[in-house]
Amino acid sequence: MSELHTPHAGDDMAEDDDVVSLLMRQHGDIRNLFDEVEAAKGEERRDAFRRLVRLLAVHETAEEEVVHPFARKGFPGGEQVVKDRLAEEKAAKETLSALDDMDTDDPKFMPRLLKLRKDVQEHARAEERYEFTHIRRSTDVTNLAAMAKAIKAAEAMAPTRPHPGVESGAKNMALGPVAALMDRTKDAVRQAMGKG
Repeated sequence: MSELHTPHAGDDMAEDDDVVSLLMRQHGDIRNLFDEVEAAKGEERRDAFRRLVRLLAVHETAEEEVVHPFARKGFPGGEQVVKDRLAEEKAAKETLSALDDMDTDDPKFMPRLLKLRKDVQEHARAEERYEFTHIRRSTDVTNLAAMAKAIKAAEAMAPTRPHPGVESGAKNMALGPVAALMDRTKDAVRQAMGKG
């Protein structure tokens, strides 16, 4: 019995200990959350959308802080690959911010959400093709595990939504909720990597 259980536990750990597998799993989670937002109504849709915003914030911020810096130096052409991904991420963040300002029951919400979904899916495919495959080929298991550890720690520490404190309230209001969430997530990623 324990022999059957052990390989499964090992498989789970192997997936979590590889930054590419971890990010690919997040891509799947993001797709599932888009499905959930589209299928839900009312408060359930609002809740699913909040979870989608948080996951997108954690995912993109972790890539900016952990994956992109490695890709820039880790393989030939990495600088241009990162530049292209950052342009895609900027466009998605703008759409996400516009959506975050809307009520999920607004008739304009779903068409904008579907545009965001298309952009995010195209971005994810480009990451998988142009960045992730090169990362896996360009480094060793130890480095893949270190990057995964930083992303998991950041995911655990990232806020569920902006929580303006006395010192950051004005900053959060000026940035808007999505930008504030990403800002706080960036702090969590840096703290997880020992840079905070």
